[in-house]
Amino acid sequence: MSDPRITSSIFTRGAVDLSALRTPAPSSAPAQSGPPAGAPGGAVGGVTVIDVTEATFQSEVLERSLNTPVAVDFWAEWCEPCKQLSPVLERLAVEGGGAWVLAKIDVDANPRIAQMFRVQSIPMVYAVVGGQPIDAFAGVVPEAQLRQWIQAVLKAGGVSVAAPSDPRLDEADDALMNGDLDAAERAYRKILAESPADAAAEAGLAQVGLARRVAGADPQAALATAAANPDDVDAQLLAADIEVLSGLAEQAYKRLVDTVRRTTGDDREKVRQHLVGLFTIAGPEDPAVASARRALASALF
Repeated sequence: MSDPRITSSIFTRGAVDLSALRTPAPSSAPAQSGPPAGAPGGAVGGVTVIDVTEATFQSEVLERSLNTPVAVDFWAEWCEPCKQLSPVLERLAVEGGGAWVLAKIDVDANPRIAQMFRVQSIPMVYAVVGGQPIDAFAGVVPEAQLRQWIQAVLKAGGVSVAAPSDPRLDEADDALMNGDLDAAERAYRKILAESPADAAAEAGLAQVGLARRVAGADPQAALATAAANPDDVDAQLLAADIEVLSGLAEQAYKRLVDTVRRTTGDDREKVRQHLVGLFTIAGPEDPAVASARRALASALF
């Protein structure tokens, strides 16, 4: 699929001519088997998913896209990949709550529209904003990429919406909160396999590691041991973990930066990696992380 940042393409250069579809169907046209304009499509319900025919294309896609981004899903009953992609698109459209609309077009029943969009294979999905196609992708893609694509389409359409919650993350977070670390780790790793740069999943996986390291530890005894043995690297690492869990992240970062200054070789690298792992939990935008990173760089160089 294309880059989710919506780049210049043949669509924005006018290679798709939809002018022939802008003329409203004559009033004498035979009744269509699909729902009337504005009616919900399929069994999904709501105005977020609609079935579109040639007779309703102008109102349901072109005119609607002047105010709301429209994703046009070209499909057919015989298309097995369509049966994988369409339900996910429908679910995401309902989840979007009207921020965008999914228009479903059966290519067998509406070949003229498919020809206008130069559809060569299905499933094929176009984004239409302001009455013009702006981006497209073909085939079945992972849900994580679909979410990125939809967010980029919304941005291109000038829609400002909060990113919807990711049920995969919700499941992983629930497992972590319930203490099922193995299930949480599997869930976070699955997300990262699909979206390697997912910061939330990276933070969750780091939290799993943190929970495992402090399991069974006596917080007070661990802190006392670290205070009495400043050169004991393992004692400092455990104490820092406990401080992070206690809401004293800045204190934990300082502890490990100071330990980096006192160590060399493999011990120094071990402490550095541990500290970077703790940074991952908070995220790069945390001011305490930014400050600690500068202190760590100073300690290293």
